[in-house]
Amino acid sequence: MATETAITRQAPYIEALGEQYGKDLTALTATKMPTAGYAPTVAGQDQAQLDAYTRATTAGQGIGAYQPYLTQAGAYSGPSGYQPFMSPYQQQVIDETLKQYDTQAAKGITGIGLQAAKSGNLGGGREGVMRSEYQNQSDMNRAMLNAQLLQQGFGQAQQGANAAYGQQMQMAGAVPGMQKGDIQTLGSAGAIQQAQEQAVLDSQREANRMAAYEPYERLGYMGAGLGNILGGMQGQYQTTIAPNQSPLHQAMGIGTTLSGIYDNFRG
Repeated sequence: MATETAITRQAPYIEALGEQYGKDLTALTATKMPTAGYAPTVAGQDQAQLDAYTRATTAGQGIGAYQPYLTQAGAYSGPSGYQPFMSPYQQQVIDETLKQYDTQAAKGITGIGLQAAKSGNLGGGREGVMRSEYQNQSDMNRAMLNAQLLQQGFGQAQQGANAAYGQQMQMAGAVPGMQKGDIQTLGSAGAIQQAQEQAVLDSQREANRMAAYEPYERLGYMGAGLGNILGGMQGQYQTTIAPNQSPLHQAMGIGTTLSGIYDNFRG
């Protein structure tokens, strides 16, 4: 018994598209994806950020920026802290002041002699007592004047030392804040530049990724379109195939035909 096989096929151009799709898919997936071109990349620190870090970690600039001012303030607060503020002309002032005092004191001694002469006691014991008392009081006053001038100079120097101490302490508090402000400014400016560089790197990475995936996307569009076409179309034509009979089948067919012819002939 003859067997016939019916094959439903798509239109030739559809089959050609499917064949090309298979070839392209095989060739594309046989090549390793170049992932290195779009691997994530982190932008390095900007120079301003590096400068900010350097200043923040350098002694005297960020860390311990207050220390020099504390050291100087300590020098002004010690027992000898007043010495730098002593006037270099103080001794000259004292000497000149005492010189004027001695001049005035000498006039007093002269006055005692004149009074003694007028009273007729010149060279007497009363004149000697008056001169001695006057000289003792004068020497005492001179010593007190000298001490007063020294104390005055010391007090002024001490005030200068106290003022300098306060200034150094203010600087110890102000300078670190200023340094911190500079470091923050550098850090912020550097962060802006780093963000910009990161955006450039990300954009380049995305461009590389798009370029790498473009063939796959293009092939995907082709496959999706081909699937839509195949899903909405029936077979365009059919081919019927009748297999050749074997010699035995052919002989049996010939025998059957001949038998029929013989029967007809007898009848």
